Amino acid sequence: MSNDSITIGYDFSLAILSISVVILIIVLILLCRRKPVEHKEILQVKLSALPCPLVDVHAATDGFNPRRIIGKGRLGTVYIAIEPNGDVVAVKRINSGYVLSNAGFGFSSIMKSLSLAHHPNIVPIIGFSEAPGERIIMMEFMGMKSLEYYLHQNSIGAGAPLLDWGRRLQIAAGAARGIEYLHEKMNPSIIHGCIKPSNILLDVNFCARICDYGLSFLAPQERRGLLGYVDKEYWNEKKGICKASDVYGFGVVLLELLSGRMCQDGLLVEWALPLIRNMRIVDVLDSRLLVPFDLRPLIRLAKVASSCVGNSRQHRPSMVQVTAILNSLEMEF
Repeated sequence: MSNDSITIGYDFSLAILSISVVILIIVLILLCRRKPVEHKEILQVKLSALPCPLVDVHAATDGFNPRRIIGKGRLGTVYIAIEPNGDVVAVKRINSGYVLSNAGFGFSSIMKSLSLAHHPNIVPIIGFSEAPGERIIMMEFMGMKSLEYYLHQNSIGAGAPLLDWGRRLQIAAGAARGIEYLHEKMNPSIIHGCIKPSNILLDVNFCARICDYGLSFLAPQERRGLLGYVDKEYWNEKKGICKASDVYGFGVVLLELLSGRMCQDGLLVEWALPLIRNMRIVDVLDSRLLVPFDLRPLIRLAKVASSCVGNSRQHRPSMVQVTAILNSLEMEF
């Protein structure tokens, strides 16, 4: 065999080998692109909460024993429940009036959808129960109080530790991240509908955790507990809840963090907004705390609050924009 024949054969083999390698690389790339999608689909199925028999919930709460009550809100009563394996969970028993008015609303489908939400700054839904006259939501038990308790119970002598400015910025940023996740990372988006301090729980590290998200369908016309935390468009133009109405509620929470005052059905906004616009920030700040040497972070926080509550829906910032600013403030303070 001549040298030319050997060279041609070698070149041909090398070309075949190169083509094979290229094809193998393309196949591997396609497989790698497919795997995350398949994994995500499987993961979502696993994370969806499962229904729990009412008899089990009844047993875990000792027959909805009043001594197990840890909270009451506009939608229902929350109990401590102890499962057979010893796990402690929070059980929200929806008020009977809302159960009857939403009898055919697809409660189980909504709970399965909401339970797919998992983020460090939200309280996950881990189960639910549906029976004639009963709607139950099972959530992770936080073991601590709400932001409302820490901000407002101090003033009536309950002995709650006073949150300093660093904690308040930490809580504001954490709560913003939780709401941003519900708005932008869930598909479809989850609108909370009632952002307020009682719906922001704090864990042992004072990390903010949003609870009761996506439940506004149970009581869309209920003013009690909602007045002051939704915008005027909700009441006057009957536009209902949306991302912008959540932004408004979060702005009210920021004003409560800044001032230590209660919402008072919207009076807080009417009092604080002119002061912030006139740059009288010190007059807004919680008088129980020392005014910090560097006021700039609190001035920026006040301006964020003002933009959330002082603009119409179309001109409010998104939670993405709000969260970006608060994340920066949390790191700087």
